[in-house]
Amino acid sequence: MKKGASMNSKKAASKSTQPKTKAYAAAGVDVDLGNRVKSGIQALVKGTHGPEVLGKIGGFGGLFRPNFKGMKDPVLVSSVDGVGTKLKIAFATGSHDTVGQCLVNHCINDIAVIGAKPLFFLDYIGAAKLEPVVFEALLKGFAKACKAAKCAIVGGETAQMPGMYAPGEYDLVGTIIGVVDKAKSIDGSKIKVGDVVIGLASNGLHTNGYTLARKVLFEDMKLKLTDKLEGVTGTVGEELMRVHKNYQPALAKLPHGLVKGLAHITGGGLVDNFPRVLPKTVDALIDTASWKVPAIFQHIERGGKVDHAEMYQVFNMGIGMCIVVAEKDVKAVTKIVGGKVIGKIQKGSGIVRLK
Repeated sequence: MKKGASMNSKKAASKSTQPKTKAYAAAGVDVDLGNRVKSGIQALVKGTHGPEVLGKIGGFGGLFRPNFKGMKDPVLVSSVDGVGTKLKIAFATGSHDTVGQCLVNHCINDIAVIGAKPLFFLDYIGAAKLEPVVFEALLKGFAKACKAAKCAIVGGETAQMPGMYAPGEYDLVGTIIGVVDKAKSIDGSKIKVGDVVIGLASNGLHTNGYTLARKVLFEDMKLKLTDKLEGVTGTVGEELMRVHKNYQPALAKLPHGLVKGLAHITGGGLVDNFPRVLPKTVDALIDTASWKVPAIFQHIERGGKVDHAEMYQVFNMGIGMCIVVAEKDVKAVTKIVGGKVIGKIQKGSGIVRLK
């Protein structure tokens, strides 16, 4: 009896020393994995930190002590956005740092149109399960874009939510905080008849119109990510994963007073974005023949039999940023930021007209 009791106690002891799966992990949320994955964040983002950033990533809130020296009336400017169904292409290609850069640059452009410079960025990543390799690629993308923009990453949120996302998929959201001296803010109020519209080239689709693009290219045209199209450099997948361009560094070089209005051409295209900065007494007449529309848009239009006018309400069509200036300042502005004249401001009611 004693021998048997001793053997049973040894078996019980052996079982008790074996690691036990935690209930939360069994339900789909592995807290320990999350902690391990996030432990390397500081090393990835430290290159974006300047003396304004206080403390380290991982606290309940990010600390940023701004230096507004030289500004008479600093005003904080904020924006939040995502990259839409471009993520579907990231999932399929396994290229995740690209969408990380796109998210940062898109957010920065949205505040750049007001004349603001970025201060700091925060991200949100939601996924069914954290994949360390994917998480690291996303953070590297955020860090690369923020470092180039002289913008700090001060925090973020990573959520594991099984059942909310399909396996291998995730969602991204970014928040940007910037600053502009109120006297130098740009709101379009000074735009008048006779002014000129300068267009800055986009780098492909940027982050908008992917739902329609994917339907046309992959369902209607039966293409694969590895296929090639006439006039398109690289594969279809590579074309769709081009990085959303950041225009803020170039725009910041323009002397105060030259720019009357700026429009970031995102979802809604030229048709819906430009009116945001137009006074109700004028229209923007855009000459669509003044620039060469990239081949990818032509393929989408033909392959999906999309109405020509609708293309300019869905995609950027090769123009990622519009600048409104006085006609006398066109040469000075284009010398600094490049671009070309694509339209004029005429009497109207605050809309965009295409010709």
